[in-house]
Amino acid sequence: MAYALKRTAHCGQLDSRHVGEDVVLNGWVNSCRHLGGLVFIDLRDREGMTQVVINPGEQPALAGKAKEIREEFVIGVKGVVRARPAAMVNPAMPTGDIELDVRELVIFNRAEPMPFHLEDPTVSEDLRLKYRYLDMRRSKLGPNLRLRHRLAKITRDYFDEEGFIEVETPVLSKSTPEGARDYLVPSRVHPGKFYALPQAPQQYKQLLMVGGVEKYFQIARCFRDEDLRADRQPEFTQIDVEMSFIDQEDIIRLIEGLLARIMKDVKGLDIDTPFPRLTHAEAMSRFGSDKPDLRFGMELKDVSAIVADSAFGVFSGTVAAGGVVKGMNATAQGGASRKQIDAWTDVAKLFGAKGLAWVKVDAEGTLSGGVAKFLSEEEKAAIAAALDANPGDLLLFVADQAAVANAALGRLRCDIAAAADMTPENMFTFLWVVEFPLLDYDEDEKRFVSVHHPFTSPLAADADKLTTSPGEVRAQAYDVVLNGMELGGGSIRIHDPDVQRRMFSVLGISPAEARGQFGHLLDALAFGAPPHGGVALGFDRLAMLLAGASSIRDVIAFPKTTKAACLMTDSPSPVAPRQLGELAIASTVVSEDTPLN
Repeated sequence: MAYALKRTAHCGQLDSRHVGEDVVLNGWVNSCRHLGGLVFIDLRDREGMTQVVINPGEQPALAGKAKEIREEFVIGVKGVVRARPAAMVNPAMPTGDIELDVRELVIFNRAEPMPFHLEDPTVSEDLRLKYRYLDMRRSKLGPNLRLRHRLAKITRDYFDEEGFIEVETPVLSKSTPEGARDYLVPSRVHPGKFYALPQAPQQYKQLLMVGGVEKYFQIARCFRDEDLRADRQPEFTQIDVEMSFIDQEDIIRLIEGLLARIMKDVKGLDIDTPFPRLTHAEAMSRFGSDKPDLRFGMELKDVSAIVADSAFGVFSGTVAAGGVVKGMNATAQGGASRKQIDAWTDVAKLFGAKGLAWVKVDAEGTLSGGVAKFLSEEEKAAIAAALDANPGDLLLFVADQAAVANAALGRLRCDIAAAADMTPENMFTFLWVVEFPLLDYDEDEKRFVSVHHPFTSPLAADADKLTTSPGEVRAQAYDVVLNGMELGGGSIRIHDPDVQRRMFSVLGISPAEARGQFGHLLDALAFGAPPHGGVALGFDRLAMLLAGASSIRDVIAFPKTTKAACLMTDSPSPVAPRQLGELAIASTVVSEDTPLN
């Protein structure tokens, strides 16, 4: 049996074409005003807002109910759509030229006073997360969730057209080394043993390739126990893809097609393909980042050759010791105060730099101030030409090892661009970064570790170096970057068991450890694995960038805090000793709110 006053239209969908029609609206009371004997209510649902008017003089049966109504009450109203008087038209509302003259009213539910005003921008994020179901009623979060839905639909339609099969992979998996920490799930059936929540479906999608699926995708839930920030969550979603009998170019073309489709359907923008490409070495040298933002310039330039014999010992001494002097034109920042430059110096020091040298370009185009007095006229002229210096510019320098100089100036490049508003809001710049290092040396553990994961294939030209010079090997790995954020990445996988065993050996994983951790995958490779590769895109991060949000928490229905806590459900939380006993777990941590049974 239908409830009383079941809706016939959504708020936000009515206009002058509906004048004279009988309509039933359901929703929340956004605001209620009692004026001159009339009651004006802005009624809201997910589609928008409509003003409804109650006239107790004409409808005396509604007088009592009208007095009860408060903000966020859930009501149903039936009435006649009428045009607003010309003086009462509200051009700021899509429904601002009409209103509903109420003839019937039902209060479905009353609401306690709200813990915060839903549209108050000053409300703390913690309070909004505690009452996330109220936060969802705000004007921004609802559209963001709808954006996620559109992204998922576009993605599924695109991969279906490309002949892919969506396959769900297990959530209860096996804990394996490398990468971030796993979330572990104890097994009651197998005491003392644990499942792991998947950091990614990596091994499963490779097994699907061995199984002949050939084209797999999944909008996959993933879990990582790592320190959080604005664009990370302990549980997140990725667009996961794997293909057989392909090479890197096939994957790049596929993903460019997906992203171009998304940008066209969601933002109405035509994105040029193919995307620009940089090798990892080029990206680090020119931008100080493996995810450079190309919406603005300020490239890093190596001026080591210019100052190698300089009388300024900081520069020449660094070059003589095998380091570099990198410079950056902080465009139009010549008016920066010493206090601001000192603040930038502190940022550079966070990345290991000993300091930050600078010179300003005066109105005549001459370098002055800072370290200019230590440089010869020839050196100043050459530096000005190398950094394309113009009057009013500020030139910044770091003299150190290349990695330190690149990282420090790369961070400053982004900070200065953000402060100077050099990044237009509706500009989307994609690129690929390719040829990442295959391995990185961990000084603490005194061994090589995978930059991507241990199943990444070395670049064919570097394969022979895997055992002789592992630190020089480049990977068949690739990241797609959007506006200075890594949107996703992937690699061509190792499909040869012998190469996989060599990789484990370089990583310090013994045959016994490899068998214990990855035996299922090694067995699969031995039974005829096709050449294959894949990629994973951050679904939450893509939604965040398209929504113009500053955090992925703004595009996730029920996110965690930066301490991986859910303030709404108060989780994680203690469990009863009885439950731990069932799982053969003994806990030495005692909390005051631990249940007794």
